[in-house]
Amino acid sequence: MNKNDERRLQRMSKRQFLIGAGSAAVGLAATRSLAAKTTSKRWDLIVVGGGTAGLPAAIFASRRGARVLLVEAAPELGGTLFLATGQMSAAGTKVQRLKGIKDTPQEHFDDIIRISKNTVDRDLVKLAVWNAADTFDWLWENGFEMIPEHPVAGRAHEPYSNLRYYWGVDRGMSIRDVLVHEIQPEIKKGNVSVLYRTKAKELLQQTDGTVTGLITEGEDGSVAHHDARNVLLASGGYAANPELFKELNGYTHYARKSYPFCQGDGHRMGVAAGGYLHGKQNYLSSFGAVMANASVPSDVILRVNTYPERRQPWEIYVNSNGRRFVREDIPSVDAREHALLDQAELRYWVIFDEAIRNEAPPIVDGWSPEEILEAVDTHAMFYRADTLQELASNAGIEAENLARTVARYNQGVLTGHDLFGREHKPRSIAEGPFYAIRVQGYSVTSTVGLAVDAELRVVREDGNPVPNLYAAGELLGAGQTMGRAACGGMMITPALTFGRLLGERLLRFET
Repeated sequence: MNKNDERRLQRMSKRQFLIGAGSAAVGLAATRSLAAKTTSKRWDLIVVGGGTAGLPAAIFASRRGARVLLVEAAPELGGTLFLATGQMSAAGTKVQRLKGIKDTPQEHFDDIIRISKNTVDRDLVKLAVWNAADTFDWLWENGFEMIPEHPVAGRAHEPYSNLRYYWGVDRGMSIRDVLVHEIQPEIKKGNVSVLYRTKAKELLQQTDGTVTGLITEGEDGSVAHHDARNVLLASGGYAANPELFKELNGYTHYARKSYPFCQGDGHRMGVAAGGYLHGKQNYLSSFGAVMANASVPSDVILRVNTYPERRQPWEIYVNSNGRRFVREDIPSVDAREHALLDQAELRYWVIFDEAIRNEAPPIVDGWSPEEILEAVDTHAMFYRADTLQELASNAGIEAENLARTVARYNQGVLTGHDLFGREHKPRSIAEGPFYAIRVQGYSVTSTVGLAVDAELRVVREDGNPVPNLYAAGELLGAGQTMGRAACGGMMITPALTFGRLLGERLLRFET
């Protein structure tokens, strides 16, 4: 996306955005009934969203003596941690020192700049990375259970240069369990009150734009006004809202795999209050998975093993035009993901023949050659045919190009000189029947985010903050902390860290 496109995104009219988020003005006006209840208490902090960023913000603000109202749309606290893999990264942790690993935030920062090709928000990444170890140590000391062999350099994403990548034994739930445990004493003390099944509808503002509170709507339709010194938007992203996903990312929302409460409410409220959105140019898809069917969005049913470090490829990957688009055994997952970004509908097909089905290590982990045959009969994304032309017709690939592509690949196998420089070429694709597996690229996170400054204050396009309004978590956009790449642990760890820092020192509670 060029600079003019970015400016157009930033200057999106509030009316357009409200409609795009599924919150038409008439619907919003309905919440402002005369029957709306105004609470008598003035909160030091209202946190919208009880997830990865919102929970630590409420915990640490309460420990400073703040009166906190936590507004949660779901019936339970935890947010995306219910579904997340729970990837974290931090340098200089106590775990590293105990294992004799020497690491520094500067090295972590340098790795992120390298992996992202300098496309991150450097100020936000510095704030996250230089405070990540304290966040991780706090979790670990309060019961976070890590996979025993961690930290590691990488898993699924481009590897770090050092061992600073951590997963919990129960994925995101390992983090959630600590956060929920730690907030219970604050609730018991009366410092934190939680409204479950409650939607944040609109920010209250003075004529100069100063945020003074929040309008909420309960499950029974009751509307309430809550006054506050500060409001933190930590309501997650928009990845469960297909229309908004398409509008903001510019790509279709293919996978039904996001936390259902990530509807873009924080984006909508932040823009309505005077903030703006940025980061569309950093959208990146994963290298994909096999979907249940061709509907959009669809459920993810399985992954094929496209990681050369785990299994060297015997197959080739082609796009809808029947052409290869990437060196299949290239070690960099980042290179594979960027190559897919240029393919129609973020889609490709894994092509192989009968001999490869029988002789190659299973392309679906744990599957036998017989299970591939069974999938052809039962799964909509698996195809088999006696000829390449018939296979292409069945799978929706350009037939003549596919035949030429396979012939050229086979020639490279014979001569040892592959057009893409591929090194692992165990055998030709020549013995029918032939097979194809359709793989769909997708993203489950929100790339575009609400712009903030280095103190996590929501800012207007002129750089001035919207008074008393803060934002953290996925609401800031994956494109800010990971750039146009997948930097391991650089979504959950910044969310946890920014929530902690806001509660611990960045938010101001004085009158």
